[in-house]
Amino acid sequence: MTVLAVEIREFGSPEGLALIDRTAPAPAAGQVLIATEAIGVGGVDAVIRRGALAAYGFTKGHIPGSEVAGTVIAVGEDVDTSWIGQRVWAFTGLGGGYAEQAVAPVDEIVPLPAGLSAADAVTLGSSGVVAHFGLSHARFAPGESVLVRGAAGSIGIMTVQLAARGGAGAVAVTTSSVERGERLRALGATHVLDRSGDGGAYAPTGYDVVIDVVAGPDLPSFLDMLNPNGRMVVVGVVGGQPPADFGTTMMAAFRKSTSFATFSADTVAAPDRHAVRAGQFAAVSRGELRTVVHEVLPLEQAVSAHSKMDAGEVFGRIVLTP
Repeated sequence: MTVLAVEIREFGSPEGLALIDRTAPAPAAGQVLIATEAIGVGGVDAVIRRGALAAYGFTKGHIPGSEVAGTVIAVGEDVDTSWIGQRVWAFTGLGGGYAEQAVAPVDEIVPLPAGLSAADAVTLGSSGVVAHFGLSHARFAPGESVLVRGAAGSIGIMTVQLAARGGAGAVAVTTSSVERGERLRALGATHVLDRSGDGGAYAPTGYDVVIDVVAGPDLPSFLDMLNPNGRMVVVGVVGGQPPADFGTTMMAAFRKSTSFATFSADTVAAPDRHAVRAGQFAAVSRGELRTVVHEVLPLEQAVSAHSKMDAGEVFGRIVLTP
């Protein structure tokens, strides 16, 4: 039996993605096989597709996609057969998701509440966890001011909501347009800045916490925006790597006692991630949190999905459906 999938035929532009027929995967011991209903298109997929992580072992023929939602249709050895027929969200690793069927470790799946759509699940599943633990990593406390850099993606949107719900004194965002700024205000932002961090005369002059999804060459200017004892946590590098000497900016402001850290959800134990994820799934089902699905496209339009991401057109997350 064969299934449709999308592979990276050439690193670089979105046109390097190709739709293929592949042999249907089979779950190994400790894995489940999922008939996908929705596939999340994430920033890390674009970074891998561009070839920026080739040094980490990604090669041509790689199938992108790290999170899917759908129905378990088979299980591997030592996996409880009661999973078969259940609708779940799943983390597939750093690949394998852009397909009609995908395998995932049973330890990386979470049942979906009846009221949660598959598209909402893959919009929230990874991003909500990164937003939650990113703020925790920054030691965010009620009353503090927060800047979310790159707030229009799914991680940024969830960080804005969680900071606002957590009692932030101010929630500033960087974004590319007035229209996006207004949408972020509706989600909890109190101040809208441009991509450089300029928010006019009424924006805070500094921030206690900066959550950065972008990094890239402009990172040092955002370090300068930290208040005394302020903390920056980088949770993504969709804009590329920062300058090698960015630490000199912090050393120049030595007396402010600022801190810099990176955060990856890989450092959080699976049970802790799943507990937060399940709670957020339930919160969306109750209407307490909002997911933002930019567009739902068929798997065959993965090139279009990546082109929209590269062009900066996406607000929220694009979802692929087989």
